[in-house]
Amino acid sequence: MKVLQGDWVTGRLIRRYKRFLADIELTDGDRVVAHCPNTGAMTNCLEQGAPVWLSHSVNPARKTQYTFELLRTTPGYYIGINTLRANDLVAEGLNRNVIPGLQGYSGYDREVTVNSGRLDFRLFSTRVDSKSREDCFVEVKSVTLLESSGTGMFPDAVTQRGLKHIEILRRLKQAGSRAVLLYCVQHTGIRRVHLAHNIDSAYADAVRSAIAEGVEVIAMKVVFRPPHGWLSRELPFDSDAGRL
Repeated sequence: MKVLQGDWVTGRLIRRYKRFLADIELTDGDRVVAHCPNTGAMTNCLEQGAPVWLSHSVNPARKTQYTFELLRTTPGYYIGINTLRANDLVAEGLNRNVIPGLQGYSGYDREVTVNSGRLDFRLFSTRVDSKSREDCFVEVKSVTLLESSGTGMFPDAVTQRGLKHIEILRRLKQAGSRAVLLYCVQHTGIRRVHLAHNIDSAYADAVRSAIAEGVEVIAMKVVFRPPHGWLSRELPFDSDAGRL
């Protein structure tokens, strides 16, 4: 379960700016600039002065030595800032065979090119008997937007890339493969997941249409024990909640 291991340091958030940068005051008092690998709006995620965790790199080719990984809010919720970690968390969950509906496959490939695009996983079965399974394609999305009463929303900003992924999944399902959209919930305050119709109605409508055609949706909650994190359990998902 040690997905998020490495040389991590702690500090406090000063500010995020230019979308992919954050100023951090380390515990020892030094101030550093950290890479913020998150393309979303990060609404309600960035509290000035909040405790944060950064991973450290000694790669001389990098412009910044630190990566903004994790933040703890005033109510005590952990938020996984690095959306790139979501795929590692899912891969570790597949290895432990703990993701409902995705159990029993022989193995998986990552970063699969298909239908003029790319998806995060292809699960496959090597069995040749009657119990062999069709390939299952999985696209992972990181959820961090917490609304009232424990409701997590996706997306937190308009996403053309997400819309393209839904179309790829839909076509794969039409061709006879399993197609799964997996929401990796990297905010420990979230207890259920809804589509953010008010933020990106086109994406929400596309997901609902894809579900009607057989694309599956799974939402999985992440537990954090810095510097570690792992998928813990499935959360309820409602594609119609909040729809105007």
